[in-house]
Amino acid sequence: MIIFGTKGYLYQLAILTLVCGHCGNPSAHTLRKRVTKFTLFFVPLFPVSTKYATQCTFCGAEQKVTAEQAEQLQAQGAAGGAQGGQQPYGQPQQPYRS
Repeated sequence: MIIFGTKGYLYQLAILTLVCGHCGNPSAHTLRKRVTKFTLFFVPLFPVSTKYATQCTFCGAEQKVTAEQAEQLQAQGAAGGAQGGQQPYGQPQQPYRS
């Protein structure tokens, strides 16, 4: 008897301040990576699919992004952290639309 299946893994890559495309509020968004791996006898062997998404912490809306967009957002978050974190109050923030 062979036991096989899939298992999902969720990674939080960054927390970014963006204007939500759903509710329009500037709020924190989590950038997440979901990896589904093929398992054989409950041992994960190789990834079957990888998906990226952002989720608004204000309204909970989730938006799918491509791998390239996720890389850009992650680089933007790292650059913001190197400059001292959040943007000053009153400064316009980058809207995110797919």
